[in-house]
Amino acid sequence: MSTRLGVVRPVWQLELCSSPQLPARSLRPSAAPEGVVPVPQLQLTRSGEDRTAPAALTAAFTEDWAMEQVVQRLRTAFQSGRSRPLRFRLQQLEALKRMMQEHEKDLLAAIGADLCKSELNAYSHEAITVLGEIDTVLEKLPEWVTSEPAKKNLLTMMDEAYVYPEPLGVVLIIGAWNYPLVLTIQPLIGAIAAGNAVIIKPSELSENTARILAELLPQYLDQELYAVINGGVQETTELLKQRFDHILYTGSTNVGKIIMQAAAKYLTPVTLELGGKSPCYVDRDCDLDVACRRIAWGKYMNCGQTCIAPDYVLCEPSLQDQIVQKIKEAVKEFYGENVKESPDYERIINPRHFKRILSLLEGQKIAFGGETDEATRYVAPTILSDVDPETKVMQEEIFGPILPIVPVKNADEAIQFINKREKPLALYVFSHNSQLIKRMINETSSGGVTANDVIMHFTLTSLPFGGVGSSGMGAYHGKHSFDTFSHRRPCLVKSLKRESANKLRYPPNTQSKVEWAKFFILKRFNKGKIGLLVLAFLGVMAAVLIKAAYN
Repeated sequence: MSTRLGVVRPVWQLELCSSPQLPARSLRPSAAPEGVVPVPQLQLTRSGEDRTAPAALTAAFTEDWAMEQVVQRLRTAFQSGRSRPLRFRLQQLEALKRMMQEHEKDLLAAIGADLCKSELNAYSHEAITVLGEIDTVLEKLPEWVTSEPAKKNLLTMMDEAYVYPEPLGVVLIIGAWNYPLVLTIQPLIGAIAAGNAVIIKPSELSENTARILAELLPQYLDQELYAVINGGVQETTELLKQRFDHILYTGSTNVGKIIMQAAAKYLTPVTLELGGKSPCYVDRDCDLDVACRRIAWGKYMNCGQTCIAPDYVLCEPSLQDQIVQKIKEAVKEFYGENVKESPDYERIINPRHFKRILSLLEGQKIAFGGETDEATRYVAPTILSDVDPETKVMQEEIFGPILPIVPVKNADEAIQFINKREKPLALYVFSHNSQLIKRMINETSSGGVTANDVIMHFTLTSLPFGGVGSSGMGAYHGKHSFDTFSHRRPCLVKSLKRESANKLRYPPNTQSKVEWAKFFILKRFNKGKIGLLVLAFLGVMAAVLIKAAYN
C-alpha cells in the first residue's frame, strides 16, 4: 500500500522474552542542550501505537524521497559548517553523556526487555563502556582536532606543511542487536567527535532499545545533524540507496557483503565489524582453572551472543575432559545450580535464532548442558566434545552458548587448523609459554588477539577494534574512531616569494636542474641539531646559487 505522512505500517513482529514490552512514553531531558535546533524529527513507528515524536510528526521511511529528504537535510546542515567547531562537538558529546545519565534506568530497561538482561549486566556490558568512551573523547578531542605538522625537505623547508583531520560529511551507522546500545552509540561518539552529520540505524531485532534511542537522541542532539531511522530490511535497503560519505556496519558477514555492494555505487568507504569463528587454543602449559573460568565467562556472557566470544576450543586430547570439568565448575560458580533461574544468564534474541542454534546440536556429543526451552528461548551453557571439524557447528559462527572442543595434536596442528579457515575477528591463546603466544600471533591472522584471557582487548580504547578478511575491515574505538570518521587532509602552504628557487622545476629541463633536484629531494641528514643547522645553511646557499645561476 502507498505510504504518506502520518500513515505508518508495521515493519517488525518479534516475540520478546517474559519481560513486558516497554510502554511508549514521552521522555524529556532536565535541561535542553545548548545548540539543539527544534526541527521536526521523522521516525518510523508501528501501526496502532499512540506515539508522539519530538515535533509531533512521524513518517514511515518506505519511499526513496523520504530517505533522500532526511539525508539532504543532514547534508545541508553539515555544509553550513555548524558541526565543525570543537566547542560544538564537545557540547554534543556532553549532551549525549547527560542522556546516558538522566535516562540510565530507561535505557537499561530497554536492553533488559530485548535480551532478558539484568539491570546490573546491562550497565556493566554496555552503559559503562559508552560513558567511558565519552569521557575519553571529551578529554582527548582538543588534541585530536589539532593539525599535525609534517616533515619537510629542502624544497619545502620555508613552507608550512601539516595534516588536517577534516570530517567526512554525512555518515551512516548501522547498529547490532546483541549489544544494541554500545554497538550503536560507541561509533556515534567517534562520528560526532570527528565533526560529521550522522544517521543512526539501530537493529530492528532489539526493538525496545531501537525505540528508546529514537525517542531520546533527538531530544539531546542537534536534530538537523543527527537522525535516527528505525525499521526493518525494507527500510535499510531504501536507506542504502542514498549517498553517504562513510558507512559503519556491525553484523553478519553476509549482510556486510550487501552493505559493501551498495556502498560501491558511490565509492563510499565502509567500516565492517563482522564476526567469524574466533578460536581459543589452550596449551597444556597453563593454569587450567583460570583459563577455563575466563573462557566460560566470555563464552556464556550474553548467552553466547557476542561477536568476539571464543567460538571453539582447540586443545590436545589429554586436556579435553579436564577442560569440560573445569568449565562445568565455572558455570556453577557463575550461575548457580539452576542456570535457568540465574538473573545473570540471558536468552536467545528471537525464535529464529533459537531454532538455528538447536540445529547446531544435531548429531553432536554433548559433554555438558544441552537443555533448552523454546517458550523462553533458553539454551543452557553447553559443551560439545570430540567435534568433527566438518560438521555444521564448525561451518558457521555459533553466536550462542555452545562451545565445541576440537582435539589437535599440538600447537603446530592448531595453527594449521586456524589458517585453513577464514580469518576470525579474535584469537585467544592460553599458555605460560610467552614464545608460544608470540608464535600464535606471528603465524596466524585475526582482527585482534587476547592472550590468557578473552574479549578484554575490546575494553582497551587505545587498541583499534576491527576485523580482517571475512571478519571485517576498518576499526574504531577511542582515537581510532575519530580517525575512521575523518579524512587526514595533507596541506602545504607556500609563499609567492622565493620564485628563483622554484625554477628548478620549470621547463626547459637541464642536467644541472636534475642534479640540483637530486640534492634537494634525495639528500638525507641526521636528526640532531648539527644536521638541522647544516640543512638550513645548505638551503640558503642553494637558493643563492640558483638565483645567481639564473640572473
